[in-house]
Amino acid sequence: MPFELLKSETLLKGRAFAIRRDLMKTPDGRETKFDIIEHGGSVVLVPLDADGNLLFVRQYRHAAGADLLELPAGTLDEGEPPEVCAAREIREETGFAAGKLEKLGDFYLAPGYSTEFMSVFLATELTHNPLEADADEFLSLERIPVAEAFKMAEQGQMPDAKSLAALLLARPRL
Repeated sequence: MPFELLKSETLLKGRAFAIRRDLMKTPDGRETKFDIIEHGGSVVLVPLDADGNLLFVRQYRHAAGADLLELPAGTLDEGEPPEVCAAREIREETGFAAGKLEKLGDFYLAPGYSTEFMSVFLATELTHNPLEADADEFLSLERIPVAEAFKMAEQGQMPDAKSLAALLLARPRL
């Protein structure tokens, strides 16, 4: 017998996500509650410049209480294809447009409690073409040689799950 949804209610609707509580019947007949973050999806980019550097952004993440080094990423607008979001986000976050975007794969960010599904794109043929950043984003751009970026990831100097997963998917192409 599979899990069965008995009841679902939205607890909070925020700017970027909603929180719902599902009452489920387990395969052994018990009832349990799951609190789920509903998220419309997102993209993460692996921007590679002509000199063999990856473009990262450093930004303050309040939940972590720290400035984190991350690959550029962003949330899909409702109904937006991931490729369109990727093309916009790289310009907003790095100031560069990608002449070529290659989809590398997808993954759930935190499937134990979130529906967020991320698509990963390798961005190459970069040209300066900025878009205005989101009002709540204060980013600094950092260029890091590919080998150094992997070393930093392996040494725990990049504690951002989406960046680590994207680097793993990109590794065969870099």
